[in-house]
Amino acid sequence: MDYVTFGTTGRRVSRLGLGCMSMSGCYGAQDDAECIRTLHRAFERGVNLVDTSHSYGEGHNQELIGRAIKGRRHAVVIHSKSGSPRSKPGDGLNRGGGDEAHLRKNCEESLQRLGTDHLDVFCLSRIDRNVPIEDSVGAMAKLVQEGKTGNIALSEASPESIRRAWTVHPVVSLQIEYSLFSRDPEQHGNLGAVRERGMSLMAYSPLSKGLLAGLVRTVDDVPAGDRRRELPRFQPENMMHNARLLVQLEAMAAEKDVSLAALTLAWLLHQGREVIPIPSSKSRDHLEHNLRALDVSLSTEDLARIEAVCPIDAAAGTRYPPEQMSRVNV
Repeated sequence: MDYVTFGTTGRRVSRLGLGCMSMSGCYGAQDDAECIRTLHRAFERGVNLVDTSHSYGEGHNQELIGRAIKGRRHAVVIHSKSGSPRSKPGDGLNRGGGDEAHLRKNCEESLQRLGTDHLDVFCLSRIDRNVPIEDSVGAMAKLVQEGKTGNIALSEASPESIRRAWTVHPVVSLQIEYSLFSRDPEQHGNLGAVRERGMSLMAYSPLSKGLLAGLVRTVDDVPAGDRRRELPRFQPENMMHNARLLVQLEAMAAEKDVSLAALTLAWLLHQGREVIPIPSSKSRDHLEHNLRALDVSLSTEDLARIEAVCPIDAAAGTRYPPEQMSRVNV
């Protein structure tokens, strides 16, 4: 396993992390026992960075990880997001969540679920437009002072919010969607802001929610009730356009005798050492496919060919519906 320094912490983390959202029923059925086996396999393979959230599975995700890290907590870097309040039961749209009471409550509940006395990184899930970022970061800084988290981070924050946050307390990482189909960090300056301050960038959905793994070709491939059916990128016309891009990328992957997932993750790894993809896996098989990206070498010519197929804005459809898009890059 290749390791990089995580932001300004001095802590070494695996070049690929493990996103755990899919282990709590977000994208179809999952099996707790297999998820724990997947976590253990990841640790055996050298993966030591796991990403979770207070909101995943209404606590199920953190409890699951807590079971998996018993006896090995010292070897695992836990990055946990704060989660955002829901406007009403069953509402999938998270809003707010930047006030001190919410952040403290969710941090302390996360510690209980995970069975640990501290988080390595506590991350603000979304910037709250109703609370100055300085106040949110100040509240999180108190949790650092109390030893409840070692560091703080932001998710889906704009370059301006990152810079304002740093006037209050160091921020070790930015978590943001980043993939061949989602190049926002390049377009909007997030990647530049991260580099200015020596932060890490945790690239979530690096396989575009299964598209860049070749797992989804048409809407019919998405299980009924799966939240992806609500996303613009997964609507029929957009899927047809995006599938044509996948065919070209798969041809390049075949030339290198690797999977589409390995090729697209390798592309991200070649964007800079501060970029740490956190693909989600709920099975050991998917985990192993993703880890093969670490062995894929891409030449300047390879990267140019990939860019020719997937330049910025090549994919059809935004990553979220309009109301949810209003909560990213804030």
